[in-house]
Amino acid sequence: MQATAKIKYLMMSPRKVRRVVELVKGKPLEEAITILKFTNKAAAMPLLKTIQSAAANALAEEGTSRLKAEDLSISRIQVDEGPRAKRVRFRAMGRVYRYKHRFTHLTVVVEGEPHEETPAKKKRPRIRKTTKKADSATKTREKKVAAKKKTAEKKTRQTKAADKKTIKAKTTGKKAATKKSAAKPKTGKKSAKASGAEDKGEK
Repeated sequence: MQATAKIKYLMMSPRKVRRVVELVKGKPLEEAITILKFTNKAAAMPLLKTIQSAAANALAEEGTSRLKAEDLSISRIQVDEGPRAKRVRFRAMGRVYRYKHRFTHLTVVVEGEPHEETPAKKKRPRIRKTTKKADSATKTREKKVAAKKKTAEKKTRQTKAADKKTIKAKTTGKKAATKKSAAKPKTGKKSAKASGAEDKGEK
């Protein structure tokens, strides 16, 4: 599997680019990138960018599941001469020196063998082995929780019973007060009658 990347009209002479290309030809991708990062030449950075773009094209075509950057290597680097631009440099006494500004076309080819996709294995849940100490600790915790629940239920029952008693006491007190208020005038009449009878008996 091969992938290419090109850069055209690079403002540099092909001779300067070829000097750097000789350091990287036929080497694996990672090694070539490290070499270019530490070479103190102007042609190193554009060459590094074209190599990285070629690797990205290869990974995009095949996919990262089948192909990795470690499997890639540089198979071919071609440096072609581009057009020459005529330029002028002014000199003393009205003279002019003519020179040509050279351009280069750079192509990088990267190759690598893709692997077959392996289906992802489903992870089984790990079963933790419980020791006797852990079992005893869990049992004690369960007992404590159950005891707390029981005490909470008892307290709620007691509070409900106390509320019912207070409600009954209030209702009974109201009934007794109403009975007393109703019974007072009857006692007065009886006393009047009794006093009248006693007066008659005395006469």
